[in-house]
Amino acid sequence: MRSTLKFLAALAVSLLVMLTFRALVFTIYSVGGDGLEPSFTAGDRVVVNRWSYGLRTGGGGLFSYGRLCWQSPAKGEYVAFEDSLDHVLVGRCVALPGDTVTLPGKGRAVMPSKADCSVYDYYYLDKVGVVSEERIIGRVVMVLYNHKPGTPFWNGYDAGRTFLLR
Repeated sequence: MRSTLKFLAALAVSLLVMLTFRALVFTIYSVGGDGLEPSFTAGDRVVVNRWSYGLRTGGGGLFSYGRLCWQSPAKGEYVAFEDSLDHVLVGRCVALPGDTVTLPGKGRAVMPSKADCSVYDYYYLDKVGVVSEERIIGRVVMVLYNHKPGTPFWNGYDAGRTFLLR
């Protein structure tokens, strides 16, 4: 009986540690479309480092948005972010706050920043558009594996798209 209780306590602690690690450090998301080919294709499961730009806190409910140890994304990095419907998407950062970009159909614009009296810094992501810092989750570290959408879980894996570092 005593050994069973020890086993269950160890199992509960290890599950708690694993869930905390997954929620706070690394998270896995699925890429929905082919807009970023050849870097990412539909069905890629990507590992996102949630601490790469600082741990995101709050943003809804009881707590307001904040970052612990905030760092800005660099140009060329792939970042995971939430869209307005809270779906997670991936985009490549091509313009930082204060940079001038050409917006499709709207001409040239300067990315707003906190230094320009904006509430947040804004980034321009290739094939996505303008994204505020509060929506950024973290940097995409690697493609863990690819599972083609619409196929059963035992089929549809692409061995060529496994453990690809970004």
